[in-house]
Amino acid sequence: MVDIILVEPEIPMNTGNIARTCACTGARLHLIKPLGFDISDKAVKRAGLDYWQFVDISVYENLDEFFRRNGDENLYLATTKAPQSYAEADFSGDVKLMFGKETAGLPLSLREKYKDRCIRIPMLSDVRSLNLANSVAILCYDALRQQGFPGLCGEGEMA
Repeated sequence: MVDIILVEPEIPMNTGNIARTCACTGARLHLIKPLGFDISDKAVKRAGLDYWQFVDISVYENLDEFFRRNGDENLYLATTKAPQSYAEADFSGDVKLMFGKETAGLPLSLREKYKDRCIRIPMLSDVRSLNLANSVAILCYDALRQQGFPGLCGEGEMA
């Protein structure tokens, strides 16, 4: 199982794309407030997110509530500041992948507390970062690959 945790996401299109990744993979989505958008049924329907009902989603008031309810076992923090590449991480069991908000990333206090669990996606040094939804997809699919893509259809059908 893969858990995707978004800390204070700001851009609704990113979260919508991430929700679609979760719907396609069976990953659970955790949103930690404050959110930069509305996820009420009315707002979701208006945005045309017809896959939203396939997403196992939980919303938390803050990080303390998230950790109180879920713990921090097998937690990895995605940050451009990490010394370790995600390719070095062991995602073979259930994992929690945490991502920060688009404008600021993850709080320094979390990065310091979980320094040994901070991972990055390699990229050129003169570019700030990948889009959040792309980063989530890369790490989610690598975790699923390491787990053998459990429950996912591994074959397509050519006409």
